[in-house]
This record gives sequence, structure tokens and C-alpha cells, in this order.
Amino acid sequence: MTTHVQEPAGETHSHGLTNAGYVRVAVILALITALEVSTYYVDFGPFFLPALIVMMVVKFVMVVSYFMHLRFDHGLFSFLFYSGLVLAIGVYAAFLATLHFFLR
Repeated sequence: MTTHVQEPAGETHSHGLTNAGYVRVAVILALITALEVSTYYVDFGPFFLPALIVMMVVKFVMVVSYFMHLRFDHGLFSFLFYSGLVLAIGVYAAFLATLHFFLR
């Protein structure tokens, strides 16, 4: 037994990107990952940690926005995910500051 739900006339739901769009996002994520790996081999000096954090945030936002379809959902869900990201970065920064303080 199958059921078929018809959408009202004139309404179409586009929830996500086309296949080409997903491939573009995947290529961008692969390039960012390659940059992250390059930080091991190339000396970034004092920009090492900020560069990694920025790349981490960009990748998080892209994965959550496109592959988890958060970009197309209600704004409350975006707020919850992004506030969790801010909290995680804050805890990480506090830990690094504490570790730096006690190792002196």
C-alpha cells in the first residue's frame, strides 16, 4: 500500500543544492583540508594557530550549512549550531590560556 501526497499547485520545494553544487563544496573542503595539512610542513610562524582555527570554522560552517542542510532550515537551528561552535572555541581558548599560564 503506497500513499502519494500531492503538493499544492505552484509550490515546489528545493531543499539543497544540485549535484554540481555539492561537488563544488566538496572540492572547496578538500582544498581547505590540504591547507590544514600543509601547516605541518610549512612554517606559518605566529599565524599557525589562528590559521588552523579559521580553517576549522570555515569547514564547520560549510559542512553544517550544506551537507546538513542547515542553510535551508529554520534560523533557530543555525543559532544552536553556531552558538555551540562559539562555546567550543571559547573553551579551547580558555584551556590554551590556562595551559600557557601554568607552564611558565
